[in-house]
Amino acid sequence: MKSAKPTLANRKPLRAAKAPSQQAIVRAVASSTAIETGKSIRQIEKSLLGKNPKLRGIALAN
Repeated sequence: MKSAKPTLANRKPLRAAKAPSQQAIVRAVASSTAIETGKSIRQIEKSLLGKNPKLRGIALAN
C-alpha cells in the first residue's frame, strides 16, 4: 500500500533561511582560500580578522 502524497494543505510551511553569522562567513572564506593557496585556515582567518579594515566588512552577496 502506497502512502498518500502530501497535498498543499497538509505540507509543513517553509521557513526563511537563517543568515549566516559573520564568523561563519569568515570561516567559509578562509577555508576556500586555504584550499586554493595551500595555507592554513587559521592563518587566513587571522589575516581576515586582523588590522586591515578593508577585510573586516566581508559579507555575502544578496
